[in-house]
Amino acid sequence: MTGKKVISESRRRQTQKRGWLQRYAAMPHVVWAVLFIIAPLIFVAYYAFTDADGAFTLANVSSFFTEKYLSIFFRSLKLALIATAICLLLGYPIAYFISRSKPKTQKILILLLMLPMWMNFLIRTYAIMVLIQDTGIINSFLGNFGIGPIHILGTESAVVIGMVYDYLPFMILPIYSVMAKLDNRLIEAAADLGCNGFAVLRKVILPLSLSGVISGVTMVLVPSISTFYISQKLGGVDTLMIGDVIEQQYAASNYNMTASLSLVLMVILLVGLAIVNRYSDSESDGGMMP
Repeated sequence: MTGKKVISESRRRQTQKRGWLQRYAAMPHVVWAVLFIIAPLIFVAYYAFTDADGAFTLANVSSFFTEKYLSIFFRSLKLALIATAICLLLGYPIAYFISRSKPKTQKILILLLMLPMWMNFLIRTYAIMVLIQDTGIINSFLGNFGIGPIHILGTESAVVIGMVYDYLPFMILPIYSVMAKLDNRLIEAAADLGCNGFAVLRKVILPLSLSGVISGVTMVLVPSISTFYISQKLGGVDTLMIGDVIEQQYAASNYNMTASLSLVLMVILLVGLAIVNRYSDSESDGGMMP
Protein backbone atom coordinates (compact mmCIF):
# COMPACT_ATOMS: atom_id res chain seq x y z
CA MET A 1 0.00 0.00 0.00
CA THR A 2 2.84 2.36 0.86
CA GLY A 3 4.47 1.76 -2.51
CA LYS A 4 1.20 2.47 -4.32
CA LYS A 5 0.81 5.73 -2.41
CA VAL A 6 4.33 6.77 -3.36
CA ILE A 7 3.68 5.97 -7.04
CA SER A 8 0.35 7.81 -6.95
CA GLU A 9 1.96 10.85 -5.32
CA SER A 10 4.76 10.81 -7.91
CA ARG A 11 2.25 10.70 -10.77
CA ARG A 12 0.28 13.53 -9.23
CA ARG A 13 3.39 15.69 -8.99
CA GLN A 14 4.33 14.89 -12.58
CA THR A 15 0.83 15.86 -13.72
CA GLN A 16 1.04 19.13 -11.81
CA LYS A 17 4.48 19.82 -13.29
CA ARG A 18 3.19 19.22 -16.83
CA GLY A 19 0.24 21.48 -16.09
CA TRP A 20 2.54 24.33 -15.01
CA LEU A 21 4.77 23.80 -18.05
CA GLN A 22 1.76 23.93 -20.36
CA ARG A 23 0.60 27.16 -18.72
CA TYR A 24 4.03 28.77 -19.10
CA ALA A 25 4.27 27.56 -22.71
CA ALA A 26 0.91 29.20 -23.46
CA MET A 27 1.92 32.56 -21.99
CA PRO A 28 3.41 34.02 -25.22
CA HIS A 29 0.19 33.17 -27.07
CA VAL A 30 -1.91 34.74 -24.32
CA VAL A 31 0.19 37.93 -24.38
CA TRP A 32 -0.03 38.07 -28.17
CA ALA A 33 -3.81 37.62 -28.10
CA VAL A 34 -4.23 40.32 -25.44
CA LEU A 35 -2.02 42.87 -27.24
CA PHE A 36 -3.10 42.33 -30.82
CA ILE A 37 -6.65 40.90 -30.61
CA ILE A 38 -8.41 41.77 -27.36
CA ALA A 39 -6.93 45.26 -26.86
CA PRO A 40 -7.71 46.46 -30.41
CA LEU A 41 -11.27 45.16 -30.10
CA ILE A 42 -11.68 47.08 -26.85
CA PHE A 43 -10.50 50.28 -28.55
CA VAL A 44 -12.84 49.67 -31.50
CA ALA A 45 -15.79 49.13 -29.15
CA TYR A 46 -14.88 52.26 -27.15
CA TYR A 47 -14.72 54.52 -30.20
CA ALA A 48 -17.84 52.96 -31.71
CA PHE A 49 -19.98 53.89 -28.70
CA THR A 50 -18.53 57.34 -28.01
CA ASP A 51 -18.52 60.67 -29.80
CA ALA A 52 -15.65 63.07 -30.46
CA ASP A 53 -15.88 64.32 -26.85
CA GLY A 54 -15.78 60.82 -25.37
CA ALA A 55 -19.46 60.81 -24.37
CA PHE A 56 -21.50 57.62 -24.77
CA THR A 57 -23.70 57.53 -27.89
CA LEU A 58 -25.47 55.07 -30.17
CA ALA A 59 -25.57 57.48 -33.11
CA ASN A 60 -22.46 56.01 -34.73
CA VAL A 61 -23.75 52.43 -34.66
CA SER A 62 -27.28 53.36 -35.72
CA SER A 63 -25.92 55.26 -38.72
CA PHE A 64 -24.87 51.93 -40.25
CA PHE A 65 -28.54 51.03 -40.66
CA THR A 66 -29.43 54.13 -42.64
CA GLU A 67 -30.26 53.86 -46.33
CA LYS A 68 -26.90 55.30 -47.37
CA TYR A 69 -24.74 52.69 -45.65
CA LEU A 70 -27.14 49.76 -46.06
CA SER A 71 -27.16 50.19 -49.84
CA ILE A 72 -23.36 50.12 -49.86
CA PHE A 73 -23.31 47.10 -47.55
CA PHE A 74 -25.73 45.12 -49.72
CA ARG A 75 -23.70 46.00 -52.81
CA SER A 76 -20.59 44.70 -51.04
CA LEU A 77 -22.46 41.55 -50.00
CA LYS A 78 -23.73 40.99 -53.53
CA LEU A 79 -20.31 41.30 -55.16
CA ALA A 80 -18.69 39.20 -52.43
CA LEU A 81 -21.25 36.41 -52.88
CA ILE A 82 -20.79 36.45 -56.65
CA ALA A 83 -17.01 36.29 -56.30
CA THR A 84 -17.29 33.50 -53.71
CA ALA A 85 -19.63 31.48 -55.93
CA ILE A 86 -17.28 31.83 -58.91
CA CYS A 87 -14.30 30.85 -56.76
CA LEU A 88 -16.19 27.76 -55.59
CA LEU A 89 -17.20 26.75 -59.11
CA LEU A 90 -13.63 27.16 -60.32
CA GLY A 91 -11.81 26.02 -57.21
CA TYR A 92 -13.66 22.78 -56.46
CA PRO A 93 -12.78 20.95 -59.72
CA ILE A 94 -9.24 22.35 -59.59
CA ALA A 95 -8.80 21.09 -56.02
CA TYR A 96 -10.21 17.69 -57.03
CA PHE A 97 -7.87 17.46 -60.03
CA ILE A 98 -4.85 18.32 -57.89
CA SER A 99 -5.81 15.84 -55.16
CA ARG A 100 -6.18 13.02 -57.72
CA SER A 101 -2.80 13.71 -59.31
CA LYS A 102 0.45 11.95 -58.48
CA PRO A 103 2.24 13.19 -55.32
CA LYS A 104 5.05 14.82 -57.31
CA THR A 105 2.55 16.49 -59.63
CA GLN A 106 0.56 17.73 -56.64
CA LYS A 107 3.62 19.51 -55.27
CA ILE A 108 4.27 21.22 -58.59
CA LEU A 109 0.63 22.30 -59.01
CA ILE A 110 0.41 23.63 -55.45
CA LEU A 111 3.63 25.56 -56.03
CA LEU A 112 2.21 27.09 -59.21
CA LEU A 113 -0.99 27.93 -57.33
CA MET A 114 0.83 29.68 -54.50
CA LEU A 115 3.42 31.41 -56.68
CA PRO A 116 1.25 34.49 -57.45
CA MET A 117 0.54 34.84 -53.72
CA TRP A 118 4.24 35.50 -53.14
CA MET A 119 3.88 38.76 -55.04
CA ASN A 120 2.56 41.91 -53.44
CA PHE A 121 -1.22 42.30 -53.37
CA LEU A 122 -0.97 45.73 -55.01
CA ILE A 123 1.12 44.40 -57.89
CA ARG A 124 -1.42 41.66 -58.57
CA THR A 125 -4.25 44.20 -58.61
CA TYR A 126 -2.34 46.44 -61.03
CA ALA A 127 -1.73 43.38 -63.22
CA ILE A 128 -5.49 42.86 -63.51
CA MET A 129 -5.84 46.55 -64.50
CA VAL A 130 -3.37 46.06 -67.33
CA LEU A 131 -5.25 43.01 -68.54
CA ILE A 132 -8.82 44.34 -68.55
CA GLN A 133 -8.47 48.04 -69.40
CA ASP A 134 -9.84 49.25 -72.74
CA THR A 135 -6.36 49.27 -74.28
CA GLY A 136 -5.20 46.26 -72.31
CA ILE A 137 -3.95 42.88 -73.41
CA ILE A 138 -7.37 41.19 -73.52
CA ASN A 139 -9.03 43.92 -75.62
CA SER A 140 -5.99 44.14 -77.87
CA PHE A 141 -6.25 40.39 -78.49
CA LEU A 142 -9.99 40.61 -79.18
CA GLY A 143 -9.36 43.54 -81.50
CA ASN A 144 -7.42 41.23 -83.81
CA PHE A 145 -10.72 39.44 -84.46
CA GLY A 146 -12.75 42.62 -84.83
CA ILE A 147 -14.26 42.35 -81.33
CA GLY A 148 -14.36 45.12 -78.79
CA PRO A 149 -13.09 46.97 -77.06
CA ILE A 150 -15.15 45.59 -74.18
CA HIS A 151 -15.37 48.10 -71.35
CA ILE A 152 -14.70 46.22 -68.11
CA LEU A 153 -12.51 48.48 -65.98
CA GLY A 154 -14.57 50.67 -63.66
CA THR A 155 -17.51 48.27 -63.46
CA GLU A 156 -18.76 45.75 -60.92
CA SER A 157 -17.55 42.97 -63.21
CA ALA A 158 -13.99 44.24 -62.89
CA VAL A 159 -14.25 44.21 -59.10
CA VAL A 160 -15.53 40.63 -59.15
CA ILE A 161 -12.73 39.60 -61.52
CA GLY A 162 -10.16 41.15 -59.19
CA MET A 163 -11.57 39.42 -56.12
CA VAL A 164 -11.71 36.05 -57.89
CA TYR A 165 -8.12 36.39 -59.08
CA ASP A 166 -6.80 37.44 -55.67
CA TYR A 167 -8.82 35.07 -53.47
CA LEU A 168 -9.17 31.93 -55.62
CA PRO A 169 -6.19 30.18 -53.92
CA PHE A 170 -7.93 30.62 -50.56
CA MET A 171 -10.78 28.52 -51.92
CA ILE A 172 -8.65 25.84 -53.55
CA LEU A 173 -6.22 25.13 -50.71
CA PRO A 174 -8.75 24.21 -47.95
CA ILE A 175 -10.74 21.99 -50.33
CA TYR A 176 -7.57 20.33 -51.60
CA SER A 177 -6.30 19.67 -48.06
CA VAL A 178 -9.52 17.76 -47.30
CA MET A 179 -9.73 15.94 -50.61
CA ALA A 180 -6.12 14.81 -50.40
CA LYS A 181 -7.02 12.87 -47.23
CA LEU A 182 -10.05 11.09 -48.69
CA ASP A 183 -9.93 7.30 -48.56
CA ASN A 184 -9.89 6.05 -52.16
CA ARG A 185 -11.53 2.83 -50.98
CA LEU A 186 -14.77 4.74 -50.37
CA ILE A 187 -14.79 5.99 -53.95
CA GLU A 188 -13.99 2.50 -55.27
CA ALA A 189 -16.73 0.98 -53.10
CA ALA A 190 -19.28 3.47 -54.40
CA ALA A 191 -18.31 2.68 -57.98
CA ASP A 192 -18.53 -1.07 -57.29
CA LEU A 193 -22.04 -0.57 -55.90
CA GLY A 194 -23.21 0.93 -59.18
CA CYS A 195 -22.67 4.68 -58.71
CA ASN A 196 -21.66 6.59 -61.80
CA GLY A 197 -19.20 9.47 -61.70
CA PHE A 198 -21.82 12.08 -60.80
CA ALA A 199 -23.33 9.87 -58.08
CA VAL A 200 -19.89 9.30 -56.55
CA LEU A 201 -19.33 13.04 -56.51
CA ARG A 202 -22.74 13.78 -54.97
CA LYS A 203 -22.92 10.97 -52.42
CA VAL A 204 -19.28 10.47 -51.41
CA ILE A 205 -16.83 13.19 -52.41
CA LEU A 206 -19.01 16.26 -51.81
CA PRO A 207 -20.23 15.27 -48.29
CA LEU A 208 -16.72 14.29 -47.19
CA SER A 209 -15.22 17.52 -48.54
CA LEU A 210 -17.93 19.78 -47.11
CA SER A 211 -15.68 21.00 -44.29
CA GLY A 212 -13.12 22.18 -46.84
CA VAL A 213 -15.84 23.93 -48.84
CA ILE A 214 -17.08 25.75 -45.73
CA SER A 215 -13.51 26.83 -44.88
CA GLY A 216 -12.90 28.01 -48.44
CA VAL A 217 -16.16 29.96 -48.60
CA THR A 218 -15.31 31.62 -45.29
CA MET A 219 -11.78 32.52 -46.37
CA VAL A 220 -13.04 34.10 -49.60
CA LEU A 221 -16.27 35.74 -48.43
CA VAL A 222 -14.85 37.57 -45.41
CA PRO A 223 -12.02 39.45 -47.20
CA SER A 224 -14.20 39.99 -50.28
CA ILE A 225 -16.99 41.76 -48.41
CA SER A 226 -14.55 44.04 -46.58
CA THR A 227 -12.07 44.71 -49.39
CA PHE A 228 -11.36 48.28 -50.45
CA TYR A 229 -8.23 48.41 -52.60
CA ILE A 230 -9.61 46.15 -55.33
CA SER A 231 -12.78 48.21 -55.67
CA GLN A 232 -10.78 51.45 -55.67
CA LYS A 233 -8.45 50.40 -58.50
CA LEU A 234 -10.75 48.23 -60.59
CA GLY A 235 -14.13 49.79 -59.82
CA GLY A 236 -15.66 53.20 -60.21
CA VAL A 237 -17.99 55.62 -58.48
CA ASP A 238 -20.88 53.16 -58.65
CA THR A 239 -18.88 50.31 -57.11
CA LEU A 240 -18.21 51.87 -53.71
CA MET A 241 -17.99 49.10 -51.09
CA ILE A 242 -18.23 49.13 -47.31
CA GLY A 243 -14.46 48.73 -47.04
CA ASP A 244 -14.01 51.89 -49.09
CA VAL A 245 -16.31 53.80 -46.73
CA ILE A 246 -14.39 52.61 -43.69
CA GLU A 247 -11.09 53.61 -45.32
CA GLN A 248 -12.48 57.03 -46.23
CA GLN A 249 -13.74 57.65 -42.71
CA TYR A 250 -10.35 56.68 -41.30
CA ALA A 251 -8.52 58.94 -43.76
CA ALA A 252 -10.78 61.79 -42.61
CA SER A 253 -9.78 61.06 -38.97
CA ASN A 254 -13.40 60.21 -38.13
CA TYR A 255 -12.34 57.37 -35.86
CA ASN A 256 -15.72 57.02 -34.13
CA MET A 257 -17.56 56.36 -37.39
CA THR A 258 -14.73 54.13 -38.60
CA ALA A 259 -14.92 52.02 -35.45
CA SER A 260 -18.73 51.77 -35.53
CA LEU A 261 -18.84 50.64 -39.17
CA SER A 262 -16.08 48.11 -38.53
CA LEU A 263 -17.75 46.80 -35.38
CA VAL A 264 -21.18 46.32 -36.96
CA LEU A 265 -19.64 44.67 -40.03
CA MET A 266 -17.62 42.34 -37.80
CA VAL A 267 -20.70 41.36 -35.78
CA ILE A 268 -22.71 40.66 -38.94
CA LEU A 269 -19.92 38.49 -40.34
CA LEU A 270 -19.50 36.60 -37.05
CA VAL A 271 -23.23 35.89 -36.81
CA GLY A 272 -23.32 34.70 -40.42
CA LEU A 273 -20.28 32.46 -39.94
CA ALA A 274 -21.75 31.02 -36.73
CA ILE A 275 -24.94 30.08 -38.60
CA VAL A 276 -22.96 28.53 -41.46
CA ASN A 277 -20.73 26.57 -39.08
CA ARG A 278 -23.71 25.29 -37.13
CA TYR A 279 -25.37 24.18 -40.35
CA SER A 280 -22.19 22.49 -41.58
CA ASP A 281 -21.76 20.71 -38.23
CA SER A 282 -25.30 19.36 -38.36
CA GLU A 283 -24.73 18.16 -41.92
CA SER A 284 -21.47 16.43 -41.00
CA ASP A 285 -23.15 14.67 -38.07
CA GLY A 286 -25.55 13.06 -40.50
CA GLY A 287 -22.79 11.34 -42.45
CA MET A 288 -23.03 10.82 -46.20
CA MET A 289 -25.89 12.19 -48.22
CA PRO A 290 -28.64 9.68 -48.96
